[in-house]
Amino acid sequence: MRTTGYIVALFVCLVFLECASCYNILVIFSHLVKSRYYVFRPLFQELAERGHNLTIISHISTKKDIKNVRDVLLSTRETRHLLDVKFIGGRRQRYFEPKMLSDSARMICESSLKAEPFQSFLREEHNYHLALVDLFNTNCFFGLVNKLKIPYIALSPCAMMPWQSGWFGTPSNPSYIPSVFLAPPVPMTFLQRLENTLIHLAHIAWYKIYMENPGTELSRKYVGYDPVDPYNASLFLVNIHHTFQGSRPLSPSVVEIGGLHVFDRKPEKLPKDVEEWIDGATNGLIYFSMGSVLKGHTFPRDKLEIFNKVFAELPYRVLWKWESDDLPGKPDNVKTIKWAQQFDILCQPNTKLFISHGGLLGTTESVYCGVPVLAMPQFGDQPLNAQALKQQGAAVILDLKDVTYDRLKEAITESFKSKIQQNAKELSARFRDRLVSPLDTSVYWVEHVARYRGAPHLKSAAVDMPFYQKIKPNKKKVKKH
Repeated sequence: MRTTGYIVALFVCLVFLECASCYNILVIFSHLVKSRYYVFRPLFQELAERGHNLTIISHISTKKDIKNVRDVLLSTRETRHLLDVKFIGGRRQRYFEPKMLSDSARMICESSLKAEPFQSFLREEHNYHLALVDLFNTNCFFGLVNKLKIPYIALSPCAMMPWQSGWFGTPSNPSYIPSVFLAPPVPMTFLQRLENTLIHLAHIAWYKIYMENPGTELSRKYVGYDPVDPYNASLFLVNIHHTFQGSRPLSPSVVEIGGLHVFDRKPEKLPKDVEEWIDGATNGLIYFSMGSVLKGHTFPRDKLEIFNKVFAELPYRVLWKWESDDLPGKPDNVKTIKWAQQFDILCQPNTKLFISHGGLLGTTESVYCGVPVLAMPQFGDQPLNAQALKQQGAAVILDLKDVTYDRLKEAITESFKSKIQQNAKELSARFRDRLVSPLDTSVYWVEHVARYRGAPHLKSAAVDMPFYQKIKPNKKKVKKH
């Protein structure tokens, strides 16, 4: 009996010890685009596997993917296809990218905040240890963090926005750090540095006036609290890595986790017809996709005819993600599919080129699989992703508005040159060569911040300094005698 009592006591102690290291974590993903959530899905899955309890406020049902999770659905609207391929890049568009973000925030915030599932959640009593929040184009949900009085970690599925660096004491010098939206090549000329600086400052002001201020008002109205101060974030997990996007100074509270959604992932079996099409591409396969937000079948008709004509003359097979039933004028060496297992296709040995819009998820997958990209960036961070890949020697950039028969054929020919193909393989090797995987890195820091109640030791002193105190004065050189 005494032995049995000891065993029971030991079991109870082990249960309590395990529970002591389990945290209640609140996740806030308010943006409609599913791809932003998919970047961090492996992190949420792993946290749940380790026994942590997650509540996810989003537009996406996660119960099939994650255990120990509670969904608070803000809506059930379909978000896979949002835009047509009809406004194609251009410098003026890049200047006004933040306007599209502020318009999106205005559309999302009020309808989501007053949704009954969220309002019902607000009326409940909660005990959370930590919040993980998608930091992007609005702070309208961040009053919830203030209400719960918990530390929070910011998440970014893309490169840092111009207005975010200062919140973490990280330098954002526009003389050598390109704007997310403008994406000039590095190093920049004087005029490029001037333009980059002006755009950088203008976009910070736009965020303050048209995103932060309206978000604050909505948070007060629907949550009853001001948004938590972005300067009080404990940590920032960013979907970048210096091997791909280039080196820049980062404070300890900014952690690179680029490749989180693909790292150590194994390609899965493809549908039989797709597998046979790729296996039969003995000269190489071109995979063509404009992502999950842009509709491939909304291509301008004149550009579509050019692509069909060029593809018909190539010795390669083409696999084209095309959402409608018919592709007008489709050549015999082109196969269309409405939905694609993109990562699995890119990692096939016969896949030699990815024609893409330059979205970060697909671009990261191409880097991981070692496939060059012919990038046709449309909006957002796509020009920056394309430019970063080009500077690594693993991409060719072609604006869709500038596509002609000769330019397209030249760009594809350039992409198949052995130098670019080899550069893509070398970039893949560097990208994969990590001391710790991005998933293990992310989990470690989430638990670290929870364990040390917000981890204030990670905060840079620069966060609390006004900008004029951080300016380094020029020192006169002292002549040596």
